[in-house]
Amino acid sequence: MEEIDQLDLRYEIARKAIHLSSLSIPVIYWFISRELALLLLVPLFSGFFLIDLLKNFFTPVSTWYYKTFDSMLRTHELKQTKAHLNGATYIVMAALLLVLFFPKIIAVTAFSLVAVSDTLAAIIGKSFGKHRFGQKSVEGSVAFLLSALAVISIVPGLNFSVGIIMALTATLTEAFIVRIGVFKIDDNLSIPLVSAAVGTLCTLFSIFR
Repeated sequence: MEEIDQLDLRYEIARKAIHLSSLSIPVIYWFISRELALLLLVPLFSGFFLIDLLKNFFTPVSTWYYKTFDSMLRTHELKQTKAHLNGATYIVMAALLLVLFFPKIIAVTAFSLVAVSDTLAAIIGKSFGKHRFGQKSVEGSVAFLLSALAVISIVPGLNFSVGIIMALTATLTEAFIVRIGVFKIDDNLSIPLVSAAVGTLCTLFSIFR
């Protein structure tokens, strides 16, 4: 059975406002070198990851973490019976992997899609979503796609056809979160990586030249 998200709209908006602030990552990356981006992202990810590990295994950190962020955590993030990573760690992990393995223009586009479109999809879906499928809504997915198309239209130098494919891929990935066996991949990771992989393949095989 699907779990019901415990967040009400005001906390969803607060959470997504923080999520939207991650748009600063691709904006900054656009103007700096890959090496400098890695120099910034590696310690940032290490810090987030360390806190996540400690919250799972070190009681004082766990107590502080859940007391501080309880109202902004999703249902599965509130479970203290098994180790897990939170959304912030996944988003920084995604940024690091994008910089490591993908061309800059693809990395910037893919990360912008998760920062902007995932934010709007969540807010529109929670506010106006009437036609549900699983934990998602048609309204949220439409908001994701329209905002994704807007994002790819303003990325300088991006092949527009490749951008459209990336936007569609990101929308489908968000709507049908990737699972490997019993494991669900966090959409902060799956959306940018799947869309970046598809965009890179389209570029490498010269599909849209």
